[in-house]
Amino acid sequence: MWNLPNSLTVFRILLVPLLVVVLLTRFSGSEFWGLGIFLLAALTDLFDGIIARRTGAVTVVGTLLDPIADKLLISAAFISLVELGLAPAWMVVIILGREFAVTGLRQVAHERGVVIAATWWGKLKTLSQIICVSLLIVSFQLGRWALLGKIALWVSVALAAASLVTYFRAFWRRVAEVGR
Repeated sequence: MWNLPNSLTVFRILLVPLLVVVLLTRFSGSEFWGLGIFLLAALTDLFDGIIARRTGAVTVVGTLLDPIADKLLISAAFISLVELGLAPAWMVVIILGREFAVTGLRQVAHERGVVIAATWWGKLKTLSQIICVSLLIVSFQLGRWALLGKIALWVSVALAAASLVTYFRAFWRRVAEVGR
């Protein structure tokens, strides 16, 4: 149960409160510290999966904790950005709503013996969110380039919606197959 991938996942969970405190506490360089913490946490997500698959260290605990850690990180980051006035709440609700809707779909599918695998839309969505959060965190420092963060936010919302549609389609198609 306790292996390197699961340790990385727990480490990511422990970074979440630190990220929120750093983002919401204004001090010299807080944006860069926040960006560093966020990117470190995002990298642990990448590496825990790679390590688990390559070493055969996939565990039930890891399978349960990894998506929770992902949602905690992205939720904390986006909610902090709303608090800082860097992201409109309605856009963040769409992004986070997608996360919880897909989690619910996967749970229902799992209960019916159906696995809804990650798609490239979901991977693009995750990448866009990492880029978006990163740009928004340092937007005060970007000057006229701060518009990039807003554009990235629109891209994240669009990809969240697109990936939600693909997951719903996969869900209905797979559940209909099982029902036959």
